[in-house]
Amino acid sequence: MSSRSVGQESAGEPGGRWTRLLCTLFFFSGFPALIYQLVWQRALFRIFGVNIESVTIVVTAFMLGLGLGSLAGGWLSKRRNIPLLLLLATIELLTGSFGIVSLGVFDKVGVLALGMPLPVIGMVTLALVAVPTLLMGATLPVLVGHLANRSGNVGSSVGRLYYVNTLGAGAACLISTVLLFPFLGMQLSVYLAVSMNVMVALGALGAYWRSDRATSSVAFDQMASVAKTATLRFAPVTALAFAGGFISLSYEVFFVRTLSYATGGSAAAFSVTLGAFLVGLASGSRQAGDWCATSGDDAPRRVVGSLLKANLVGLLFLPLLAHLAWLERGLLGVALLMVYVFARYWGTLLPCLAHLGVTPDDRAGMRTALLYLANIAGSAVGSVLTGFVLMDRLSLVQIATVLVGTGLTCGLLLAAALPATRRAKWRQAGLAVAVGALVVPLLPAVTSGVLEALLWKGSPDAKGQFTHVIENRSGIITVDRTGTVYGNGMYDGRFNTDLMNDTNGIVRPYALSLFHRQPRDVLMIGLASGSWAQVIANNPQVASLTIVEINPGYLQLLAQTPEVASVLTNPKVHIVTDDGRRWLLLNAGRRFDVVVSNTTWYFRANAANLLSSEFLALVKAHLKPDGVFFYNTTDSERVQRTACLAFPYGARFSNHMVVSLSPLNWDFENWHRTLDAYRIDGRPVLSSESRQMLDDRGGWELLKAKFTATDASSHEQWVEPCSRILARTAGRAPVTDDNMGSEWRHDLGLE
Repeated sequence: MSSRSVGQESAGEPGGRWTRLLCTLFFFSGFPALIYQLVWQRALFRIFGVNIESVTIVVTAFMLGLGLGSLAGGWLSKRRNIPLLLLLATIELLTGSFGIVSLGVFDKVGVLALGMPLPVIGMVTLALVAVPTLLMGATLPVLVGHLANRSGNVGSSVGRLYYVNTLGAGAACLISTVLLFPFLGMQLSVYLAVSMNVMVALGALGAYWRSDRATSSVAFDQMASVAKTATLRFAPVTALAFAGGFISLSYEVFFVRTLSYATGGSAAAFSVTLGAFLVGLASGSRQAGDWCATSGDDAPRRVVGSLLKANLVGLLFLPLLAHLAWLERGLLGVALLMVYVFARYWGTLLPCLAHLGVTPDDRAGMRTALLYLANIAGSAVGSVLTGFVLMDRLSLVQIATVLVGTGLTCGLLLAAALPATRRAKWRQAGLAVAVGALVVPLLPAVTSGVLEALLWKGSPDAKGQFTHVIENRSGIITVDRTGTVYGNGMYDGRFNTDLMNDTNGIVRPYALSLFHRQPRDVLMIGLASGSWAQVIANNPQVASLTIVEINPGYLQLLAQTPEVASVLTNPKVHIVTDDGRRWLLLNAGRRFDVVVSNTTWYFRANAANLLSSEFLALVKAHLKPDGVFFYNTTDSERVQRTACLAFPYGARFSNHMVVSLSPLNWDFENWHRTLDAYRIDGRPVLSSESRQMLDDRGGWELLKAKFTATDASSHEQWVEPCSRILARTAGRAPVTDDNMGSEWRHDLGLE
């Protein structure tokens, strides 16, 4: 054997140049793959909804596609004399070809699958992403089979290739967040990904025609001088790969949930967390590859130590964030650093498992494919079990406790399987058990008040402990002592239906009869505190109120709040748990006098799905001829402009838009009569004292003057016609599904 370590190639040797070429191509292959994933997830959520069922189905479909693709790659790796570079070029060109038509295909097929049972939707989603994910998943085992036969070291090959590909994917997440999505939107980002596929393919073809073609085939003769036998049997190694994938993806789900809450549901929370996680995995994979190449016998001990360190980071994640919340915007940097460190430690596992369980012979590619498939399958199960089950039953702190315990168990199992002295095994086991014994009592104690800390960020106006906390798979709902409701870390309304003590802009739902003469059938998207629902349901002119709410936790919250609890038993009210856009697509025949959408801030993740011109066109189809769409703009000029461009008639009322296909008639007499007749839980909205005060002081005339004032500035006017809005917002781009509104631009200070 050469004095140079196995897998180390001189920079001037052909083998070294060849390896660097493959790694460069594989890096740029990972970049478009993640752009596709981010865009396709968004496109599929738009069709199937943004509820946790759809999220889980989409993520699982991606995982399964990659896993099945790895099997195809393993099969290809056993085929001798297949030109590797031609194969890589073909995969890239096929992926790019699908990318060009992908968004149109998703829209057409997705609409056909609406309303089908979840298993069927899952199969349709898998079918939609099957072609590209199969192609993406096939590349790793093919290249591993090639490099392992050259170097005689599977762990080094897996570590090196996994590093460059995952690093490219992580870079894509971060660049998409700050450049692609804010400035290009979805379709142009896809075209950029396609162009990168083509560039990688052209690079592979050029290298193929310039290289010695005999050396660019998939399979090489085994290098017997450096080959070694596997340290562990393949079955336990595969089981550990499954467990590693399960824990890794579960932690990713946990990190995303935490940072989404801490950032108030920022659109960038998922992508930057995924980016930090992927860069960490890449770094850990590179580290493990070096261990396997330079000190292979010592690699198992090192990876056990890395797993213990990863679980220590998982243990400290919530306590550190809770105690550093005063950093405010800097808290995100701390959190992402911890995500990176965890992933770096955990990322050493897969290459080391390949090093321990796969022999560098002509079966290396196939066995790597099976190992990768096990890891992907574990990731898919982790997505389903953690995101769909655990988060519906456990709190954020309890999930952290479970994950630390599960991670320590994985480390213990690996330590027990490795050839080591009994003393070393007992030492590792004792350390893991000691850490585990501390987790159960310690973690809840040191994370007390973590939700309050992440929301208030240590600000002086913090309102103490929450009076209500509801955590489920759809999100985290909290209520402070003033009755203010927060959904996933952002203001979501207040418990109040008192028109004379208007602390939450409750005059807006009371005004329903001001801009519609007879609002008999009303659709309301979003429930939140239930205050709006209570007001609208008790409007004497309203005969039916259909409410579509994505998070069933709000129903639980309303049941605990006397001021709004009766809305749940009101015979006029029908509540559906679903995504608002999906419900409209599924109920194409329903028509309403008024559609009310008092939804979240315009810059939050997926908010544009309920603000875009495409969504407004969908709402139009559900309005009666004189119907009105009344929805929250949260003071976004782009949202207001979009409304005025989509409907022929409209005006801004406070921070809401009132738009219609028919001329608006502001009927103050009708509103006056309706308010006089209003009763909530048997009590009049306007007491005799209130009526007397309004009449004596000319309150009605003053109120009417506020609505009809023309000399005030646009921001002071309660009502601003669309003609003025269009003049005031000239040059602002309307919100579309493709540009995603301000979701990616707001956090960058661009809007």
